[in-house]
This record gives sequence, structure tokens and C-alpha cells, in this order.
Amino acid sequence: MDSQETQRQGRVIVVAGLNASGKTTLLEKLRREMKSDSVRYVAFCDTYGTSTDRSYYLQQRWNQHDIDEETPLVGAALERSFIMSGPDTPQRRQHQQYLYELTGMSPLLDKYVITLSSGELRKMQLVKTLMAHPSVLILDNPFIGLDIHARQMLSDQLLMLRNQGMVIYLAISRPGEIPSYADEIIWTTSQSSFIETAIPVTVPKPGDNPSSPNPVVEFRDVSIRYGQRTILKKLSWTVNEGEHWALSGRNGSGKSTLLSLICGDNPQAYACNISLFGRQRGSGESIWEIKRRIGYVSPELHRSYLRNLPVISIIASGLKDTVGLYSKYNEQEKNQCIQWMQRFDIKELAYRSFMEISSGEQRLALVCRAFVKNPDLLILDEPMHGLDLKRQQLTKDIIDEYCTQPCKTLIMVTHYKEELPTCIDHNINLE
Repeated sequence: MDSQETQRQGRVIVVAGLNASGKTTLLEKLRREMKSDSVRYVAFCDTYGTSTDRSYYLQQRWNQHDIDEETPLVGAALERSFIMSGPDTPQRRQHQQYLYELTGMSPLLDKYVITLSSGELRKMQLVKTLMAHPSVLILDNPFIGLDIHARQMLSDQLLMLRNQGMVIYLAISRPGEIPSYADEIIWTTSQSSFIETAIPVTVPKPGDNPSSPNPVVEFRDVSIRYGQRTILKKLSWTVNEGEHWALSGRNGSGKSTLLSLICGDNPQAYACNISLFGRQRGSGESIWEIKRRIGYVSPELHRSYLRNLPVISIIASGLKDTVGLYSKYNEQEKNQCIQWMQRFDIKELAYRSFMEISSGEQRLALVCRAFVKNPDLLILDEPMHGLDLKRQQLTKDIIDEYCTQPCKTLIMVTHYKEELPTCIDHNINLE
């Protein structure tokens, strides 16, 4: 494409293909070739940060006692980005306010950054990027983790930027996320392979078995507040053994907060009326007793695992309930990991560095980690982030197969109804 034409006319170019087909590699090559200060690149490897964001740790969102005078507010963080991206002129100030209105950031300016939901963080990152007035914007996985309303809002914003003359490159792993206004599609894999849905594997549904009365999770009038903001208000909810729940709600509705109360990551759990596996929280159980019976994957977990370890070590850490592997796995544990990696079709990644594989492959490895210890309760928070259709279907089949076992309980979060496995028999939606 002629560089002068690029500067004159707004365009949207989509880079589409399967996981590990080279989408990110192509975008990074394009960025290097452009060699321009007016090019901005943002790679969303998960919902809670970008590939260059290292200021995150696993429990950060839930540890409100960590907030002090140095904890940044959204407005202050954006103001620093504004100052660093150019001179303070009336025109740039007007553009700053325009971006706040365009993205709906104004009501969030007085919130702490670590309390933002995934959709709110995405807005903030987009505003920080656009403050520099780029003529070319490169977004890798821009829709990952956003609810249907946030995805539509982002799509509308990208269309508006294109109509204003910006050139936008988008890396896409889902056919349904290719915008209708795309001017060009670059395929990194065959188009038919990308679009064709995998043939589902038929597995027996567990719905014919009567539900066990044994409660696994019990919430009784649970309320969670951060400062002046109420996240959960008098929530009562019971998940019985053998039930398979879909947990839904818009970005910021409290889904991840709810799951953090179950998994033992949120200190406020001990002040609430919550029971797990028939035992009241705070009655003397350790966090490790809780985690031993739970298999878990989430965007927060993905963020905390950006470290240079072999993939098999990442999966083996699920046997130890640790982030990272701090004790050597034995031969039996190694074989257990290999068997699950074969099931997820990632055995060939076993001794590759976790940091060298694609973000979709990383997510699949973390899903495998959740299954490896055969847990009683599976908590899957957006498990299919960044997965192509083939790997989505494989993951759904494995979940369905797993849930045919007696007494296996599932709680799953997704913003895409088509990602839900057939075993789902209960739903809860957070407003």
C-alpha cells in the first residue's frame, strides 16, 4: 500500500487466521517497516493488560488495602499520558475531552486504575493510545474479553476513527469479529479453515441425573463495596454438587469479583456469609484447602503467568496450586500432564517456553492446567479468550466430557453464548 495514500485515506485492514498462524508476527513486522512516530501498536494478550504492562499481580484487583496515596486514579494516569504525548495546547485539550466523551471515560476518571473492569481498562488503553494522534493504529485482539455492548461500542469507535482518516490494522481470531466495514482482509491461514466450524463431538449430557443436594458454593446476602462503589448487593446463590452454571453479565457487573470470593483471592470473602464445600469461610480452613478442590482459569491468572517457563511446568503448577512451579514434578505427575496435553492437542508445546507461544496457545495451556488435577469444581472465567473456532470446539467438547462424571461442578463465564458447552443446566446473570 502506498504510504502517502495511507496518510490521506482512512482504512481498516483485518489480519485474520487461526491461533499460531502468524497474525501477531505480521503486525509487528508492519510496525517495524512503517518506522513512523505516528504509528501506535497495542497488543491485548488478555483483558487486564497489554503485552508491555508488567505492573499487575494476581490479587491486585481484590487487595483494596494496597490502595494508598501512590495508587493511581484513572484521571491522573490519563493526564500523565497526555503530558507525555505532546505539548499542552487548547487544541489537544479539546481532543482529550472529545476522547473521554467518545469512549465514555468521563465517569471513570475518579476511580482507581486497579478497580477497573476489563471493558473499562480497554477504554482507558484506547484513550491513552489515541492521545498521541496516531495516523496508523495497530490493535492485536481488540475485542478480547468485552461483552456484546462493549464490543459494539468499540467497533463503532473504530469506524468513526476510520472515517476521520485513520488507518487501522486489526488482528482477529473469530470470524464474527471481522467488522462489516473492513476494507481489506489479510488471511494468515486458508479462509475456509478459518471460517468453517469444527464438527461437534456428541457426548452424553448429564442432565438426566438428579441434582445432588450437596451445596458446593453458598452465598447468603453477600455485599461487596470498594469505596463508594457497590459491586455485589445482597447476593444469595447456591451451586449444588453436579450442577453446571453459566455466569453472565456486562463488563463491570461483578463476575470476576464473585469468582474471586470463591477461589480465595479476595480478602473480603472472610467478612461475608459464604460457604464452600459445606464449610463456612473463615472457620479455620486454609486458602490451599480451598484451591486443592478447584480448577481455575481467568484473565487475571493469564496475566500473572507471563514468565519464561516450559509449558509443561505451567500445567504441572496446577497440581501444586501455585503460580509458577516451585517444586519438581515426579514421573507420575509428568505423565498426568502429558495425557491432558494430548487431550488438548498441545503435547508438542510441552518443552517450549510459555513466552514463545501464541497468546491463544497460552490460554489453551492454562485451561489444561485447570483440568490437570481432576478438580471437584471447575471455574472457567473466559477460558476461550483468543481461541480460534477449532480450539473453541475442542475445549467445549472436553468440558462436556468432563462434566459427564458424577459430582463434577462447573461455573463458566463467557460473553459469547456460542462458547457455552451443552452441559450447562443453570444460569445466573449479574446486573
